[in-house]
Amino acid sequence: MDFHQLTHRLCQSAALWMLALPVAMAQAFPAKPIRLIVPFPAGGGTDVIARALGDGLSKELGQPVIVDNKPGAGTVIGNDAAAKSNPDGHTLLLNTSAVAIVPSLYAKLPYAADALAPVMLLGRTPNVAVVRPDSPLKSAADFLAQARARPGKLSYGSAGNGTSTHLAAELLKAHARIFVTHVPYRGASPVVTDLLAGQIDVAFATLPSAAPFIATGKLRPLAQTGATRSPLLANVVTFSEAGASGYGTEVWYGIFTPAGTPPAVVQQLYAALQKAAAGEKFAARAAAEGLTLTLDGPEEAARVVQSEVRKWRQVVKEQGIRMD
Repeated sequence: MDFHQLTHRLCQSAALWMLALPVAMAQAFPAKPIRLIVPFPAGGGTDVIARALGDGLSKELGQPVIVDNKPGAGTVIGNDAAAKSNPDGHTLLLNTSAVAIVPSLYAKLPYAADALAPVMLLGRTPNVAVVRPDSPLKSAADFLAQARARPGKLSYGSAGNGTSTHLAAELLKAHARIFVTHVPYRGASPVVTDLLAGQIDVAFATLPSAAPFIATGKLRPLAQTGATRSPLLANVVTFSEAGASGYGTEVWYGIFTPAGTPPAVVQQLYAALQKAAAGEKFAARAAAEGLTLTLDGPEEAARVVQSEVRKWRQVVKEQGIRMD
C-alpha cells in the first residue's frame, strides 16, 4: 500500500468515526449522575417540582439525579452555571419563564444569548392577584376601575423586581392602561406579611405560594393572570374576563441543556422526561402546585422561549423597568 492509499484509508476511517461519534455518545449516555440545576432556593415551588421530576428521571435513566440549588440575580447565577457546563447531557437546568425575562433586565449577561438549549416545556401556571379578606376591593373589575379612577393611589407588591409576579402586573398595567404603584419585596413571604398588615393594597403572587392562604381564607383572590382559568382556581375569574380583554400571561417551567449538547442525547433526555412527567407521583405534585402539564418538545419549547423573550423585552422597555 503506497502513501496515497494509506492516507485515503485513514481519511475514510476518520470520517466514519466522526459519523459514529454522536451515536456512540447517545449509547454511552448517561455515564454518570445527572446534575439538575435549580436557580431558586430549596423548599420553594420550583425546587419541589424539580425534586419530584428528578425522582422519575432517575428511574428512567438509571442514574441518580442530583438537584443543585443556585439562587440569585433573578436566576442568572443558575443559568450561567448551566450554560458553562459540559454539553454532554449530564447537566440540566430547570427554570421558569424568568429565563426569558432576564435578557431584557440586564445590560449584559455572563452567558451568551444562545447558550441554553430547550429540551422540554413542562407546563404552565398563572399568577394570581390577592387581597386581604376585608379589603375594600371587592372584585377584579373593582380593582381595575379604582386603578383608572385614582392613578398611583393603589399599590401592589411582588416577589421582587424582574420576577414573573412583577412582570405580570406591569403587563396588566400596560394592557389595561392603568397605573398602580409597585412595591418590590425579596420573595413571596414578606409580600404576604405586608399585605395582611395593610401596608399594600394588592399582591401579585405565584399560584403555589398563594394557594395555601386562599384555601384557609387568609387571602382572597381577585383574579388570575392566565388567558384561561386554572383548574386549581376554577371559580376565580381571569383579568381578561374582568375587563382587561385579551390580557393573559402565565409562568411556564422548562428544562434546558447547555447549547451544543448532541441532538441524539437531547432526544433521549426528552423521551425520559416525558415518561418521568407522566408518572402518577409527579403528576399529582404538579397538580398540587397548579401546574398544567404540556410536555412540549425541543422545537416548540424553543419557539415559545424566543416569543417570550420578545414579549418581555417590549414590556420592560414600555414600562421603563430597571433593576436595582
